[in-house]
Amino acid sequence: MMRFISVAAVALAAILISLTITSIGIAGEQPVVGTPAPEFELPDQDGQLHSLEDYRDQWVVLYFYPKDETPGCTTEACEFRDNIFAFRDLGVQILGVSLDDVESHKAFAENHGLPFPLLADSDGETSTAYGVKTRMFGMTVAKRQTFIIGPDGNIAKHYEKVKPDEHSAELLADLKELGAGT
Repeated sequence: MMRFISVAAVALAAILISLTITSIGIAGEQPVVGTPAPEFELPDQDGQLHSLEDYRDQWVVLYFYPKDETPGCTTEACEFRDNIFAFRDLGVQILGVSLDDVESHKAFAENHGLPFPLLADSDGETSTAYGVKTRMFGMTVAKRQTFIIGPDGNIAKHYEKVKPDEHSAELLADLKELGAGT
């Protein structure tokens, strides 16, 4: 009888853990390298709308991040800022995306002199389409992940693990390898 109870308890615990993990990952499936990047139309920090179609025929770094003005997100954004001319020399457009609103993005961009659009995915639809929407510390946010989108509109590379202080340099090296700027 004790063995049956312990097996049942283990099975119940496994089900509860499975349900908990499932509820944490609320994003859809992530697009696969070589497939078309999901379209979007989102406002930037100035309220101007941007769509992926606006950047057809050029390389795009679409980076998702959890929250404006947090340490890792600020480090990552400032690294992009500090290397902006290297990205521009390669013909690459940087687009940051989080679930923060336009006003939050405006303050973040102004506080750190960010020279690229920060897109407000306030309803989370774009983050869901890219499979990065999640729950963290009781909040719904975008996971820190990046997609390089080629001039053809397809996903050229996906970074699931990002180190904020190294990512900009990593992207520049990979973009050169992919043929950006040629």
